[in-house]
Amino acid sequence: MTVITLTILLFALGIGTSLTFVSSHWLLAWMGLEISTLAILPLMAQQHHPRAVEAATKYFLIQATAAAVLLFASTTNAWISGHWDIQQTSHPLPLTLATLALALKIGLAPLHSWQPEVLQGLGLNTGIILATWQKLAPFAILTQIQTPNSLLLIILGITSIFIGGWGGLNQTQLRKVLAYSSIAHLGWMVLVLQYARPLALLALLLYIIVTYATFTLFILQDVTSMKSLFALGAKNPILTTLLPFLLLSLASLPPLTGFLAKLLILKELTKQGLVLTAALAIMGTLLSAFFYVRLSVATALTLAPNTMTATAPWRLPSSRLTMPISLSTVLAIALLPLTPALLALLTY
Repeated sequence: MTVITLTILLFALGIGTSLTFVSSHWLLAWMGLEISTLAILPLMAQQHHPRAVEAATKYFLIQATAAAVLLFASTTNAWISGHWDIQQTSHPLPLTLATLALALKIGLAPLHSWQPEVLQGLGLNTGIILATWQKLAPFAILTQIQTPNSLLLIILGITSIFIGGWGGLNQTQLRKVLAYSSIAHLGWMVLVLQYARPLALLALLLYIIVTYATFTLFILQDVTSMKSLFALGAKNPILTTLLPFLLLSLASLPPLTGFLAKLLILKELTKQGLVLTAALAIMGTLLSAFFYVRLSVATALTLAPNTMTATAPWRLPSSRLTMPISLSTVLAIALLPLTPALLALLTY
């Protein structure tokens, strides 16, 4: 793919997401979602590999189905209420249809089964866009149509937390692990969305930071499976030291950044009187924590099962941009001390 083509596709990706951000009209928001979907499809199929083409086809069919349901929900809302304003969607039928369509777009359980298979068929460079940037536009619409005391969002959140943790237990491919990680983290965001919208957006921001840092380290070392983590220490000891911290941050263990969002969400759920919901979310997170700890042990405490007789490769300086990797890694590990400042911003 040429540089001009790549620039045009990335520009269209940004335009589509930005159009959804600034739209209060259903048709404009739907148009922004479709622009971003059509822009990422050539990026997904650029490898000309059967797995990549299959992943792009699956993604197109799923997103087209969700877009059709979303358009039907918006049309039904206009037919019932006489307007196309997103924030004025109050009838139960279009509200439920739009919520389920957006849940299918971002991969919430039980509408999640496409996400691990699609992410597994992509390269890491495209996978990082699918796991982070493509969640923004549907989540922006979801924050506008949510209504207080929605049982549907609680069911989607709890189901996503448990399926995201349960599905990643027996995975050895890192892209599938990160896909199930995305499902579980999105479940936490949806769980608190109707009670504290800024807190859900903060959880989304922290998830993007930690996931971006983890993906970039995998891209830098060209790591795609669990068995390749065993020999990572011989290639780059510094990155091997940082990777377990990022994985444990995804597992939301203190005192790392990932613990911040879960702590604040549990505090909000308890304040709302949803003690049982908070307890179920904690139990579901224990499942996710297990496979993160397993990957951390494979990275830091396990040696390769074979003896390397070849000459050790030269550790040449990387030609990639290291500043984004360094900045995102620091933020993904050491952001917890800024909790009082973040709480002040949320209350403001």
